[in-house]
This record gives sequence, structure tokens and C-alpha cells, in this order.
Amino acid sequence: MSENRPPSYTTGSAWLDELLKNNKAAACALSASYISTFAGYPLDSIKSRLQTTRQRISIPRLALTVYQEEGFAGFYRGIWIPLFTISFVRAASFTIYSRTKEYFRDRHWLTHNNIFNVSAAGGISGALSGSLISFCSAPFELVKVRRQLEYSIAASKGLRIAKAPGTLEAIRDIFRTNGALGLYTGFRLHFVRDTTGTALYFFEYDGFRYLMGRDASGEQGDTPPWLPIPVSLVPFVCGSLAGVTSWALIYPLDVVKTKVQQRALAGEKRRGVLETFHRLIRGPDPNAPKPIFVGLARLYRGLGVSALRSVTTHGLLWTFFDLTGSYIDALPDRSDEN
Repeated sequence: MSENRPPSYTTGSAWLDELLKNNKAAACALSASYISTFAGYPLDSIKSRLQTTRQRISIPRLALTVYQEEGFAGFYRGIWIPLFTISFVRAASFTIYSRTKEYFRDRHWLTHNNIFNVSAAGGISGALSGSLISFCSAPFELVKVRRQLEYSIAASKGLRIAKAPGTLEAIRDIFRTNGALGLYTGFRLHFVRDTTGTALYFFEYDGFRYLMGRDASGEQGDTPPWLPIPVSLVPFVCGSLAGVTSWALIYPLDVVKTKVQQRALAGEKRRGVLETFHRLIRGPDPNAPKPIFVGLARLYRGLGVSALRSVTTHGLLWTFFDLTGSYIDALPDRSDEN
């Protein structure tokens, strides 16, 4: 009977080892994203509420209000769709990013071992990834915003709800109101935000990793003398810096997108992007415009909690991404087994 046994490649965990090796980027991103998304979601929920509230309120006060009105579950309202969809979207995004860099490497494009080539390869790969993924992520992002702002949207309609509807009910309501295309409300802003933001994110991350001792081939060397941190902390530091700085640059666009989507979901009169941006900066009354610095402060309302969220999610994301990658690299090579 022993002569008739199938190859060892099909027994035990061999098939899983090979599957992980062939889909390393997706496996790393998927596992890391579950952890980072869950950890950062309460901060993302507070960020969305800060962006859309019309009253000035501190982050601790808003968090207390959410807890008093909705309980602890209010911080995780609508998490299930992003927990799974964002994780799969990130898996696809990292796969496109990794495969594009491999494509460049195979053709010897942007392969010189300097910061410009390393960052440019990451930025171009990120832009392609962000633009393609935005078509899939836009509906999920809209549903997430709808779930996070249920009470604000109801208040704008003059309603008071005792219990927010579930995710499926929110999707059905969007379909009833605007049809299938309603899931792509604010898509142009979403497309620009994701393409620009993802390009900046990977551009900065690869640049930071180069400065922290990783060369163009991906080999991590010693950290520089001006920041002698343990190598194990490099992914967290670089991920956090890339997440915070890239998010700060596109934050105004995200505020406008959220505001446009909130008005559309509430059934209010549509406002264009420039009008929305102008009203955020200068206020609703053209005869009594607000000082520009006051408007800018309002535009960046919630940036602090958003920066904390970015440090948490992106630091953890790249830490577990690298840990999972190291685990996969250490798996035995069974491709020659028979």
C-alpha cells in the first residue's frame, strides 16, 4: 500500500505551505489587516463623527456621548463589513502593489539602489493598486459611513431612532432610495482619494524603509546610527509614519467626501465638491465669511484621532505583515517533493 500513496505534496500541510508561498502578499495582508482593522475601528468611527458634526466638541466628550447613547457597541457599529471587506481589499491591494514591483524588477525599471528609485517604484505601484481597488471598495466604504453616521443622518431628517438599523437594512435603504448606483455615491472623490492616498502611502513607506536600512532588493540591514532602534520595530515605525503623513495630506479630501456622502444619504440638496469645500472653509453665510484659519481648523477637525488611528492600524499592519512574511519564508520548500 505504501507504494500507492499519493505524493507527500498532497498530504499533511504541504499544500498549505505552497499555497502560502505562492500568495505571500495576500496571506500577509489578510492576516495583518484583521488585527489592525479591529484595533483601529473605534478611532475611525469617532473620526467620521467629528468630520460631520456641526458643533465644536472634544474627542473625549464625543467618545463619552457615543458610549452614553449607544453603549460600547457604538464604537464598533458597522465593523463587520469593513473587517472582512477591508481585509480582502487590502489583500488585493498589496498583491497588486507587490506584483507591480516584481514587474518593474523583472524589466530592470527603477531598480537602482537609491531612495528615488525605491520610492518611485512603490508610489507607482501604489497608485495602480489604489485606482483599481477603489472600484470594489467604494460601496463598502459608503455603507461603513452610513452605519457610523446613522444617528446624525436621522437627526438631519428630524427623526430620532431608538436603535440603529443593521448593515443589511442600511444597504436595502440605499437601494430603495438611489438604486444600485447609489452604492457609488461620491465615487469620484473616493477614486481620487484612494489613488492619491495609496500612491503617497507606499511611496513614503518604501522611502522610509530605505532610510531605515532596507535596500532595493528587500534585504533589511542595520538601522542608521541616527535612529538605532531594533530591527523588529522598523515596520511599525515606518508604517506609522507613512500612514500619518499620507493621511494628513489627503485628509481635507476625505472630509469633503464624507460630507458629500452624508448629505446624499440624508436626502439633502446636493452640493458640488468646490461648494462643499468653500462652505467648510468660509462657512455657510457668504456675507459673513469665517476667518480662513478657523475654516482650516474645522477642515482638519478629527485629524488628531485620525493620526492616532493611523499609528495604530498601519503600525500593526506592517508589523504583522512582516512577521507573517518571515513565517512563510521559513516554511520548507516542498516543490521538489514527490
